[in-house]
Amino acid sequence: MSVLESARNSKILEGMEERIAIDPVVCNGRPVIRGTRITVQTVLEFMGAGDSMEEALEEYPSLTRDDVLACLKYSSRLMGNHFRVGSLA
Repeated sequence: MSVLESARNSKILEGMEERIAIDPVVCNGRPVIRGTRITVQTVLEFMGAGDSMEEALEEYPSLTRDDVLACLKYSSRLMGNHFRVGSLA
């Protein structure tokens, strides 16, 4: 199973399919706001830099408040998984 199939089948995107899309031909398969090329990472970087939601919405007029909230929800679900860092060598 590919990473894309795994993401689609996982509960990470459950309930967010109308807002978040993962397509290998759009932005190299990075999660984006559906119908745009605005990555979830871009939105999260705005928020992480201290920009308000209103500032992010001004910068990207095609976004909605619900889009930004979906990015935050996606990030929260993604980080809810267990990750292990190990040596490959």
